[in-house]
Order: sequence, then structure tokens, then C-alpha cells
Amino acid sequence: MTPCYQYNQAMKDFMHRYKFQGDYQLRRVFQAELTARAGQLGSLVVTVPVSTETMATRGFNQVNGLLALNRVAALKVKGQRKGRQVEKDRAARLATPQPFALTKAAQSLAGQSVVLVDDVYTTGRTFYHAASLLWQVGCTEIRGLVLAS
Repeated sequence: MTPCYQYNQAMKDFMHRYKFQGDYQLRRVFQAELTARAGQLGSLVVTVPVSTETMATRGFNQVNGLLALNRVAALKVKGQRKGRQVEKDRAARLATPQPFALTKAAQSLAGQSVVLVDDVYTTGRTFYHAASLLWQVGCTEIRGLVLAS
């Protein structure tokens, strides 16, 4: 797992404004750096998806906004996600069941090395779930990249 920054109070404030207050222009603050780092790690990029409910209320996938490159939409959220991760404590996050499913596009990743990108890494549970599906589809290597940890 490669983090670009430490998840400190300044990053927490940034994420709050970007994700939860919907200040989409803030994506530009870190977009060039995260895009460059993703490109250094590999050419096939998969981002952690947001639920249909989150997309409807927020209007954007915060991870996709942080990257100015093509991505393989290999993962989708199953059903409706209950509660935001930020509202869960460590034990609740670790107990989260598999929230993702593979899309048809995931089949193109068999035998490939991919870069899995998310915004914030806390317990690693989101990456665990996403990577387990990518392994199942036949990815040969999965490198993780996050904006902050």
C-alpha cells in the first residue's frame, strides 16, 4: 500500500470539504500527484466504487475525481451501502461484509497487474474486499495506492 500523505487533521478537513460538502473543485489539489503516482505503479487502474445512493447524493466518485487517467470499472457496490465508513468505529469497519461485486469489465483484468486506488486507508477492510474480488478474476498483481493513510 502506497500512501501519498498522512491522514492528519488538515487532510481530514480537506476530505470533509471535498467529499461531504461536495467541493468538487478541490480534486485539483492532489489530482496531478495522485495521477502521476498511479501511472508509476502500473497502467491498469481500478478505483474503489461508491454506491448508487452516494453517487445520487454526492454527484461524483471522489476517487475518480482525484485521477486524470483512464480506469477499468471492474467493481461496483452491491445493493445499498448502509452508513458511511467515516461514521463507523474500527470494530464495525472490520466486521463489514463484502460490499462489492465484479462488473463485466473485470474479466479483462485476468492475467494482469492492476493498481487499486482509494482516497483514505484506515483499517484496510475496503482494500481487502476489493482485492479479494480482483484476485478471484485472475489478477496477477495488485498494488494499492491511497491519497492518505
